[in-house]
Amino acid sequence: MKEFLIGLLDWIYKKKCYFCRSSKECSKMCSKCFNELDYLATMPNRITEGKKVYCAGVYSKNLQKLIRGLKYHNQRELAYYLAKFMFQYWLSVTDDTDFQVVPVPIYYKRKKKRKYNHMELVGTELCRLGGYSYNPELITRIKDTKPQYKLSKKERFNNLNNAFKVDKSKLQSGKILIIDDICTTGSTFEEMIREFKKNGIEDIVCFAATTPFGD
Repeated sequence: MKEFLIGLLDWIYKKKCYFCRSSKECSKMCSKCFNELDYLATMPNRITEGKKVYCAGVYSKNLQKLIRGLKYHNQRELAYYLAKFMFQYWLSVTDDTDFQVVPVPIYYKRKKKRKYNHMELVGTELCRLGGYSYNPELITRIKDTKPQYKLSKKERFNNLNNAFKVDKSKLQSGKILIIDDICTTGSTFEEMIREFKKNGIEDIVCFAATTPFGD
């Protein structure tokens, strides 16, 4: 009944595409705009702390707008489309489903202010699409870090040093798949991997939706 009412309201108010403003498909992201998203080659973008880091696309155009809308403008429905984009790329990497998806956590005060962690929303959708386990409680951010893009390499290291804490009691079966929206220098992944290693957890792969750098 709830889905029927939501669908009826969408039809009445003609939900528009967030990108091209078309109401033909009555969706937040029409198929035309989604199909215009470009994928990077199926290969690791880098190796961090001995672990592979994959990036699905380049942070530009509609992909940039998709992430910014989801992250900063309360467009929570866009989580599904970012997850779908990531999932389609991930299928070209592996068809293995033995993963526990761990979204990069944000500090609790920031989450309270924003009212949600956008990567937790994406993680939930990604697990629905791929049949993976969802594990947002395995690691938490215990330090209120500054935005990484404003910092030098040395400042990034100091900013993230001891920023995360693992709760091994929350560990599930399957490989750790850390997900984030953007991978610039890989510093966040690097610090999370170190924290996992301190706790004897080694079976890890990292996956970002985008990177500012192309092939």
